[in-house]
Amino acid sequence: MAAVRRMFGVAAPLRWFLMAMLAATLAACTTPKPIEGASADAFSRIGRFAITVNEESGKQNAVQGGFSWSDDGRHYVLDLTNPLGSTEARVEGRPGAASLTKADGTRLVADNPDALAEEALGSSMPVSGLRDWLRGKLAATPEATEVSRDELGRPAAFEQGGWRARLSRYDTLGPQLLVLERQEPGRRIMLRLVVNQP
Repeated sequence: MAAVRRMFGVAAPLRWFLMAMLAATLAACTTPKPIEGASADAFSRIGRFAITVNEESGKQNAVQGGFSWSDDGRHYVLDLTNPLGSTEARVEGRPGAASLTKADGTRLVADNPDALAEEALGSSMPVSGLRDWLRGKLAATPEATEVSRDELGRPAAFEQGGWRARLSRYDTLGPQLLVLERQEPGRRIMLRLVVNQP
């Protein structure tokens, strides 16, 4: 009996640690769900995002989770999920209007989806640019600069709307890796999106 107590007394912290590590690993692998109710012809992408903000003071903040994107050309929806897969916020937009609905039901409305995404995450996220960038295209405005293309003529790197973008790992729908950087007063933001394999 003493041997059993010793075994469980010593092994329990290790067991809890391993269970916590397993839970963290499973959470990191949680795949976001497709947008419910999206039309069959809508352009869709699902994946993971990580935002890192480096402050001039040396402080670093990071947010990560999953994303689901659906865009039928008139209406788009972006769901942002936490690492456990729960939806934290939904950004919806159509010409001239955008809304943000948080997990607690709070709803904000604006004409700028980027500002709404920043409200949800606490950091900039170029929702308006993603409509084209996820397809491997340059947005119509503002004009992109410093554009370089891969051997098939697809955008590989460019600067647009204050973001420096690198697109790679293309499949038939667009890039599967987007690395976006933005310099703002007192901070530098890096956003990495990895699209799940179809």
